[in-house]
Parts: sequence; C-alpha cells; structure tokens
Amino acid sequence: MTTATSSPSTPAPPAAVSVPHRVAQLTAAHIAPWQDGYLRDRPQAVAALARLRRGAGREAGQVPDLWSLIDTDPLHTPTEGARPLSEPELVRAENALYAALTLWAFHQQSRGTGMHRRHSRERPAGLGAAVRRLMPADGVDDPVRKRLVRAGTAPDLVTLTQRLRDLVALLRREDIPLDYALLAGQLYVWQCPDGPADVRRRWGRSFHEQRRTRSTPDENTTPDTDKDAS
Repeated sequence: MTTATSSPSTPAPPAAVSVPHRVAQLTAAHIAPWQDGYLRDRPQAVAALARLRRGAGREAGQVPDLWSLIDTDPLHTPTEGARPLSEPELVRAENALYAALTLWAFHQQSRGTGMHRRHSRERPAGLGAAVRRLMPADGVDDPVRKRLVRAGTAPDLVTLTQRLRDLVALLRREDIPLDYALLAGQLYVWQCPDGPADVRRRWGRSFHEQRRTRSTPDENTTPDTDKDAS
C-alpha cells in the first residue's frame, strides 16, 4: 500500500493591479516628497509646485515645462502583477496623473499644512466628502453642491479639471484636504466608457459618507499630522 505524499503548494499568482490603482500609486509617489519639501520650505519643492500650478485646468502636454517634471515612466514599464498598458490606457493614465498633480499644486499653494491626505473610512477625504465639509453641519449649501454636480457633468476632461479647479479654490480657502491619489484614479475611470456615471456615483457616496462621520475630529487640524503625505 502506498502512502500519498503532499507536494509543495504552488504560490498563487499576484492579483492583477488595475490601471486606476497604478495611476493612484504613481500620483501618491510624486506628491509625497514634493509636499514634504514644500512644508519644509525646500527651494526645489517650492519651485516644482510653482511649475505645476501653471498647468492646473489646462490640457495635459500643453505646458512643455512639465514634461521633465512629471515622470510617467512607471506607466510604460510593467512591474510584477501589472501588464503593459495599451495606447488608449496610457493616454488616460497620463491625463489623469497630470490633472491630479497640477490640481494638488494649486491646492497646496500658500498652505502651511498638507492638502493631500489619504482617504480612510474614519476620515473620508474623497472629493464628495471634501465638498460636504464646505457646508454647514445642519444643512446643504446649494450653490456649492451645484458646483460638484456641474463638475460631474463636464463634457470632457479639460472642462472637468477647470471645474474641479474652482472647487479646489474653495477647499484651499478653508484648508480642507483631499486625497489626490484617489482623485487621480477616478479621473482615469472618468475617461472610460460609462466612466463619468461611475465617478459621479462615487462622488455622491463620498458626499454622504462625510455627513455620517462629520462629528469625527479631523487630524488635519493638528500641524504634526499634516506633514504626513503618504
């Protein structure tokens, strides 16, 4: 009688990394050193943000000065768990990365705390949640709400980024941070077929999520935690 022996299990292949997630990761990787350097008043970071701000609300590639500043090589070089991107995917990814970084630089201008803050369930930082924080706790500011709705119904990405820039100006005035990595992934999705409707739903959920958690203290009110650009 033979005894069956167990063979070593074969490791499962890594899960495929979605394109929006890759765009989000690359956005966060760009912002982290720039935000830290800006808050520490390092000349190189201050100069980088000044260059980025000139591209806010403008079409990707329209400002040649940014071509050498925004590194898109990771989008062209697949890593473990990631496949090569098609040409349409690359265009969408580069557009989303460019839009998110330039909007963040505009948001961060003259702010002493980090305007990029990662989203969590306890401390929502999506676009809808950030816009909700502009409103009184016991009501809705309809003109501000309409700005969010208007952004979601933009006919193209350039118009969308211009409308987002108007919202970001309000967030900057109130020192309300935003998760720009999350936004970058959503801007990628927005360019896909049926993407605008999907992104509008996400912004709507984020808006209501902030309302449910409004009583939770926001770490962004303490300078020490604002330095965290992860």
